[in-house]
Amino acid sequence: MAKQTNIRLDDAVKAAAEDRAKRRGLTLQGYVADLIEADVNQARAAFMAGAATFLAQYSEEFEAEVGEDRYPGLPPEGQAESTPRDAA
Repeated sequence: MAKQTNIRLDDAVKAAAEDRAKRRGLTLQGYVADLIEADVNQARAAFMAGAATFLAQYSEEFEAEVGEDRYPGLPPEGQAESTPRDAA
């Protein structure tokens, strides 16, 4: 569900933003929303790329420290946890 947010812009910035929005066939609201979404997605992509690089660089150290059992208490990968069932 979308939420409403209010922002304050000085007159010159607002006029420039309205002009750019109009050239893109957007409302000012749509233009601002697109800018924010693009910035958030770019930051998320940069974080994920950094995390992937970090994990690749230190995967051997993590494996040595944690081993294969990364999720204690869960059955090994590929094995379903069996639970006894009452016979009917």
